[in-house]
Amino acid sequence: MVTGPATGTAFAFGEDMAAVAMRHGLHILVKPSEGSLDNLRRLASDENAALAIVQTDVLGYLNWSSEPAVRKIGAQLRLLFPLYHEEVHVLARKSIQQLTDLNDKRVIIGTQGSGTRLTAQRLLRLFHVTPAALITNIPPPEAIHAVLTDEADAMFHVGGKPVKLFANLQDLTGDPRYAELLAKVHFVPLPHDTLNRVYRSATLGPQDYAWLPETISTVAVDAVLVSFNFAQQPHNDYFRMRCAQLATLGRAIREHLPALQRHGHPKWRDVNLAQRVSVWQPDPCSQSVRRELMRTEALQQEVDRFLKTPASQP
Repeated sequence: MVTGPATGTAFAFGEDMAAVAMRHGLHILVKPSEGSLDNLRRLASDENAALAIVQTDVLGYLNWSSEPAVRKIGAQLRLLFPLYHEEVHVLARKSIQQLTDLNDKRVIIGTQGSGTRLTAQRLLRLFHVTPAALITNIPPPEAIHAVLTDEADAMFHVGGKPVKLFANLQDLTGDPRYAELLAKVHFVPLPHDTLNRVYRSATLGPQDYAWLPETISTVAVDAVLVSFNFAQQPHNDYFRMRCAQLATLGRAIREHLPALQRHGHPKWRDVNLAQRVSVWQPDPCSQSVRRELMRTEALQQEVDRFLKTPASQP
């Protein structure tokens, strides 16, 4: 399973899922990555990645791309589960009050394989923003440092709050030298009404990052677990084996979801396995267990109704 940076929410989710899968005899090797685009590349390559956590706007990019090869990758993927919401964080100098203030500014948009990069480019395009410099291939810790020291005007980062890198900025408040730097930056608010076709409404506030003085609006994108469509060749032994493994994973996640929401990463509380992600087809392998459970539950309800029916009634 390819996920995201080792310090991020996706990697933590991957480890949580691997732990519950292990209880069902399924061994999953969780690997860090650059992010969503890197994950899709690795799914489509010969690197033996079978599972990936990706942002839904990145999946949409595959579907809408004008390149046949890119669309082909999207057509081969199937949705296993909707997972958590990833908030868009735009950390900027306080002179940047809204996204359009980034015209003619220095903006860090994320590394080559990250979903952040695609999201940042999409948002800048939607708001008709043309920065003076689009800075790429700077990892998030260095990007935060660049904004704090005024080497860049803003940085984008897409991640499930609280993102550890931003939460750790609270440590700067104990030293007057660094507290002064922190006082000169903030998160730029993003209006949901402009973006509601793709993104959901969200907030960032003191409950997420103690150094923030107030709550601001932003947007979030859904992160989902996807896999190659192993149900397409039911007579292929390898595909059949992989399909059985996905069924085991589906059973493990559903069975242990309450425990994951209590003891796993806090973002498990966002997870609603019944949520629809309409643009993507569900994976038949992992969903087969769910259909069997639904049939079993329906049968049990019929039995219960029969047992409760008085003998005098037909």
